[in-house]
Amino acid sequence: MQLDIRPATAADLDTALGWAREEGWNPGLDDAGPFRAADPEGLLLGWLGAEPIGCISVVKYGADYAFLGLYIVRPEYRGRGYGKAIWDAGIASAGGRSIGLDGVPAQQANYRKSGFEFAHGSARWGGTLNGPAARHPPVRPLRADDFGAVAAFDRRHVPAPRESFLAAWLTPSPSRRSAGYFEAGRLRGYGTIRRCGIGSKIGPLFAETPEIAEALLLTLGAAAGADPLFIDVPGPNGAAVELAKRLGLTPAFETARMYLGAAPTLPLQQVYGITTLELG
Repeated sequence: MQLDIRPATAADLDTALGWAREEGWNPGLDDAGPFRAADPEGLLLGWLGAEPIGCISVVKYGADYAFLGLYIVRPEYRGRGYGKAIWDAGIASAGGRSIGLDGVPAQQANYRKSGFEFAHGSARWGGTLNGPAARHPPVRPLRADDFGAVAAFDRRHVPAPRESFLAAWLTPSPSRRSAGYFEAGRLRGYGTIRRCGIGSKIGPLFAETPEIAEALLLTLGAAAGADPLFIDVPGPNGAAVELAKRLGLTPAFETARMYLGAAPTLPLQQVYGITTLELG
């Protein structure tokens, strides 16, 4: 039967996120809306007749950069070449843009075969925070009128503008909230926490100093209570790694940031938590 690969509908995105949960990737409870806002045609699904059997997301951010994630083939269809066809379609959909991804170690050799090069390691840290639950007055919930400042601050820490994604991501929901660290009216850090199938994740967490990152992490993390809390920390940020350790988190698994094409220069010393492994 011929494999048909085509852009996903909103319902298809829910299907793909369901597969991600089955794979143990633990996406957020309401990730679908912001993910689709980032690039409505960014997710491709592979179909055999009326049955979806695999997917890949290649979300385009502007004219020069894209991010690859959600690359899944249903277990019963693996080893038949369908995954390679879906992969090739995803890469082609980037239209020549540089592409980033966060891959597990077991797949890095395959990504290298497609031209991706290692940039840095990362790790998912998880557990229950053991830091003090004291209030941090410079930290407050983000408001709609903060959007311009947040978008400008965010742009310093990611490879390309992503206002459409941020507009959806920063809109509070029953399972997602964001906060910023303001000093003399200036934004110096921000982060988001969202409920997942298991516990909660913080991401992004961008901050100008370790102290600001800690205040944001403790304030946001208080919402998790006794449930597990997870954050994806880039390895080159030693202060972020030490902060995670000191607050009682432990590494769960490793990933590698890899790029096809030009690798961006980012201030990783201010990146304490990657936004998501699916969208970068």
